Formats: sequence, C-alpha cells, structure tokens
Amino acid sequence: MPKFLIQATYTRDGAKGLLEEGASSRSAAVDQVVTGLGGTVEAMYFAFGEDDIVLILDFPDPVSMAAASLTVKASGALRTRATPLLTLDEIDEAARREVAFRAPGA
Repeated sequence: MPKFLIQATYTRDGAKGLLEEGASSRSAAVDQVVTGLGGTVEAMYFAFGEDDIVLILDFPDPVSMAAASLTVKASGALRTRATPLLTLDEIDEAARREVAFRAPGA
C-alpha cells in the first residue's frame, strides 16, 4: 500500500478542540477516517514547533489519501502536508527507468 507522511498544524479552533477532547479522542478520529478508507495508521505523534502532529499512514491508493486530505482540510481545524513515501526498491526501480529530458539551454 502507498505510504504517506502527514505533517499537520492545528488552527486556533482545532487547538481548542484538542484541549477539550484530548489526544486519545483525536487518535480515534484519525483511525476512523483512515480505516474507513481501507488504510492503516502506522504511527501518530504529537509534536511542538512548526508541526503539531506527525503521522505515517498507509492507504490502498493515492485517491483514498486525497479523499482523507480534502475532508480534513475542509473542516478548517488543521493545515496539512502529505508527502508520499517510497521504499528503497521503488527508488531503485525509478533510477532504472529511462527518462527523455533536455535541461533548459542545453
């Protein structure tokens, strides 16, 4: 399954909700969204600094990840970034593929 790194920052309203409901409640909400789309939560950590929460998620396909992302962003409670994660084998395969490319000015 495709794997994604999610980095998120709570908005003011999202942080208020976290303070009211607690971290366990948010973990259950994340798990419900991800498993409802056929995925799994590999890791979930709260942090401080630029990001408030960091997750590693597996989804059956990128469209499922997009569906989750759109729904969460539409809530207005979080600003998120999703980064696709690739295995070493996937990068090796990519490195073997021929790509026709001409650099600008070359």
